[in-house]
Amino acid sequence: MAMATEINILIVEDSPTQTKLLRLILEENGYTVDSAPNGVKALECIRAKKPDLIITDIVMPEMDGFALCKALKVDPNLRFIPVMLLTSLSDPQDVIKGLQAGADNFLTKPYEDTFLISCIHYIFSNQELRKSSAPGPEIEIMFAGQKYFINSDRIQIIDLLLSTYENAVQKNTELKKAHSDLIAIYRQLEHKNIELEKLNQDLQHALSEVKTLSGLLPICASCKKIRDDQGYWNQIESYMAKRIDVKFSHGLCPNCAGKFFPDVAL
Repeated sequence: MAMATEINILIVEDSPTQTKLLRLILEENGYTVDSAPNGVKALECIRAKKPDLIITDIVMPEMDGFALCKALKVDPNLRFIPVMLLTSLSDPQDVIKGLQAGADNFLTKPYEDTFLISCIHYIFSNQELRKSSAPGPEIEIMFAGQKYFINSDRIQIIDLLLSTYENAVQKNTELKKAHSDLIAIYRQLEHKNIELEKLNQDLQHALSEVKTLSGLLPICASCKKIRDDQGYWNQIESYMAKRIDVKFSHGLCPNCAGKFFPDVAL
């Protein structure tokens, strides 16, 4: 296999944003990159300069990815250029159409950078084997009540189906990880909810205490007893202890100590 710095990849994509992102990934891994906005422009580029690999979106104006792939595979001078189809694989018939077009690999969008690069490595490691294989007889298959004819050689069919399966496994792994992450986030939210509930209870309790102590507080000007809501007079210590979380200890302030015990030096 040629070194990555000697490999040229053609991106066929009508979205400038997707083209830019894909170009960035490929160039970061040492590949040289060209691009075309659709299948028609891609054919012009390919005939002017043969790329080592074509990565093409399926849905494009003028000529889609399937038509581009089929045009390449019927041309004796271009048929050995590997083609990777970018697809959402939302329709199982995409696989059948890919087989009919002679595609070499499927890549499901969105994709991980590392998975894309591993697929490219796989394509190039099997390229010499693919060149030595001759097209086999036409294969007739039935799918969803329709009859399809596949002209791809058997190695190409196996490669495409393996890449489709590998994509499915990759997506399943991503879904499992996303599910696991969601469970972890749910548990964290559950724990935070319990903490918030406790804080809310503490706040409600504090608010009720504030309400209890708010307003006018009848207190005797002489003995300092406090009248409660039922009209009973209580020592200030017992009244407050029932309403706030405090305990009282008794002592004498300097003024009272001097008044009642003048002979005791403080």
